[in-house]
Amino acid sequence: MPKIAFPLRVKAIAIDLDGTMLDTVSDLAIAVNMMLEKIGRAALDETLVRNFVGKGINNLVERSLAGAMEGKPEAALYAKALPIYMECYAEVNGRHTTMYPQVREGLDALKSAGYPLACVTNKSERYTLPLLKQMKLDGYFQLVVAGDTLAKKKPDPLPLTHVVEKFGIAPADLLMIGDSLNDAEAARAAGCPIFCVGYGYNEGVDVRSLDVDAIVETILDASKLITRS
Repeated sequence: MPKIAFPLRVKAIAIDLDGTMLDTVSDLAIAVNMMLEKIGRAALDETLVRNFVGKGINNLVERSLAGAMEGKPEAALYAKALPIYMECYAEVNGRHTTMYPQVREGLDALKSAGYPLACVTNKSERYTLPLLKQMKLDGYFQLVVAGDTLAKKKPDPLPLTHVVEKFGIAPADLLMIGDSLNDAEAARAAGCPIFCVGYGYNEGVDVRSLDVDAIVETILDASKLITRS
C-alpha cells in the first residue's frame, strides 16, 4: 500500500465500537462465565476472554466453549449455549463498560468539523443500540451498521461499502477507525483508509503488526491527522 499524505483528506468517518470507543470486555467475560455456569462448565479468566473478542458473538461463544482461539465445540453444545449467552449478555450489557480516554472529545472534534459519522461494529444490533444510548454516544452517528444489519460483517468489506453508498462518497473518502485485523481487512478490501488505536483487543495480537495507515493513541489524535476533502 503506498504511503498516504497527512493530513489525510476524507469526507466521512466510520468507527468501530468494542475496543475502539468502549471497553466492553468485563461485560462480555461476565456473560461468558454466566453461560458456562449454566451449562456446568468452568469459568474462564477475563484476560483469555479478551483475546476471544473480535468476530462477533458466534465466534466468542465457540471460542469460550472450546477454551481456545481455534477448535470447535460439539454442535449440540453450541446450539444450547448460544441462546443462553445471548440472554446473559443482554442482562449485563453496559453494566461494567467504560469509555476509552478522549473518545467523546474526539467525536466532538469530528462532529464539529462536519464529518458524517457511522458506527460500524460486529456487535449485534440488539446490544449495540442500547449500549450507544446508555453511553450517550448515539447522538453522534448518522448511521449504525451492526453485526447483523447486513448479510456479512467485518472483515468482509460489505459494512463499509454500505456506509459509502449511504453517504454518497467514494471508498477513498471514508476513513475507518478501529482496533483490529477485522477493521484493517475490511477497510483494505473496501478501498478505505484505516487508522487503528493502539489499546484495543485484536485477538491478542499487537495492532502495530497490521497493514494500517496510522496507529493513533486516541480518537482525538485521529481527528488531528485528517482534513475535510
